[in-house]
Amino acid sequence: MSTSEKKPVDLFEKCWTFTRADEIKAAGYYPYFRPIEENEGPEVQIEGRHMVMAGSNNYLGLTSDPRVKQAAIKAVEKYGTGCSGSRYLTGTLDLHIQLEEKLAYFFHKEACLLYSTGYQTAQGIIPTLVQKGEYIISDRDNHACIVAGNLMAKGAFAEFVRFKHNDMKDLERLLSSLPIEKPKLIASDGVFSTTGTIADLPNLVALAKKFNARVMIDDAHATGVVGKGGRGTASHFGLEKEVDMTMGTFSKTFASLGGFVVGDKPVINYLKHTAPALIFSASPTPASVAAALAALDILEKEPERIKRLIANADKMRKGFNDMGFKVIDGQTGIVPVIIGDDLNTFVFWRALFDAGVFVNAFISPGVPQGMQMLRTSYMATHEDRHLNKILETFGSIGKKLGVIN
Repeated sequence: MSTSEKKPVDLFEKCWTFTRADEIKAAGYYPYFRPIEENEGPEVQIEGRHMVMAGSNNYLGLTSDPRVKQAAIKAVEKYGTGCSGSRYLTGTLDLHIQLEEKLAYFFHKEACLLYSTGYQTAQGIIPTLVQKGEYIISDRDNHACIVAGNLMAKGAFAEFVRFKHNDMKDLERLLSSLPIEKPKLIASDGVFSTTGTIADLPNLVALAKKFNARVMIDDAHATGVVGKGGRGTASHFGLEKEVDMTMGTFSKTFASLGGFVVGDKPVINYLKHTAPALIFSASPTPASVAAALAALDILEKEPERIKRLIANADKMRKGFNDMGFKVIDGQTGIVPVIIGDDLNTFVFWRALFDAGVFVNAFISPGVPQGMQMLRTSYMATHEDRHLNKILETFGSIGKKLGVIN
């Protein structure tokens, strides 16, 4: 058949033939897009039912803190609901400057720049800094926002390579194969969002120095969780001066929406004036910035919240292990329970949901085959009654489904 005789394919054909989600819905196991009707942190209402929340990234429990809510309300009353422009033009408020200055001070860096979302932050850093003929080197398990930034850089003719997850030997192999004189950026999650494991930052930094590379760490799941006073992965390892940039989000510890990057003043100034993701995006809203400011203030004044968060997560890790579940060990607020099969993960999730416990179901291809999991995550505001209910419910269902003995 000639080119002119080939049957045309409609762009939407892939949409019409996508049935996986509908099949799971029909089976009654669909775990996604469940609307939350009320949210008090460790307890929520979903579809009219009271539930214990064990799937949120609200690590310090600040989304329902009266001080954070009041800060957002006051900001709306003073500034309105939006900024009606980009940071570059009419969208910069004194609130933005205050938060940038406080975050730079908090992370012991010279300067900070806010972005409208955490996801957008990586796209406002990587393709802006890594240009034609330069290299972005990325952990294979990095968050999707870093992957998107990498692909944007690659589309502008930068070189994009990946190393095996947290494998420093593979990173060294890759770096040694690249031209030493070429500029390079190594990007890695600090705390990996799926497993809760921490990057091998000491060895990563040593390799960066050896092979002429800069380092950017995504501390979305590390800020307020690890490091001195919750200052993240670099602080956790005592490497704040050696990590060139730390990016993060307000949607977790900071109980809001938005993203940020901290680093040396010339680097932040360059991003500020050249990053399309900043220049052509609407500014973070007054309420979002004010909420993040209030959350940062609470984090600094109440470091005991971090201790409670880690104590809660440690209790759950031990509890799951003692019952015989396969758990990925860690030191953060994320505690993944491995189920190992797509359908069994959905069935287990539904049984938990029906019993009043909400967790997150991760299946392939989002995780490798055999690593399908129920990812649980904890808050400083979880009480023993919440944690005990989660453990008891997991144990009962685990035995019923044959996941544990």
